[in-house]
Amino acid sequence: MRITTPAEVARQAGNKYLGVLVAAKFARFLNEFPKDQLSASGEKLTTQALDSLVEGELNYKLVRRRRSEA
Repeated sequence: MRITTPAEVARQAGNKYLGVLVAAKFARFLNEFPKDQLSASGEKLTTQALDSLVEGELNYKLVRRRRSEA
């Protein structure tokens, strides 16, 4: 089992907080697939998502939130 450090996440995503948010969103996306299509490594989805982020396999784009005009 590989341990992902906050420094590795920050190096790839800019900061560790953004990296964790991106990985969590990707883990939720992975959860939508049937279990037989996911890798049979036995790792949790969050671990797979963090590994994908650190290895540079994830591409993401920040989108500015629109303010609601009330």
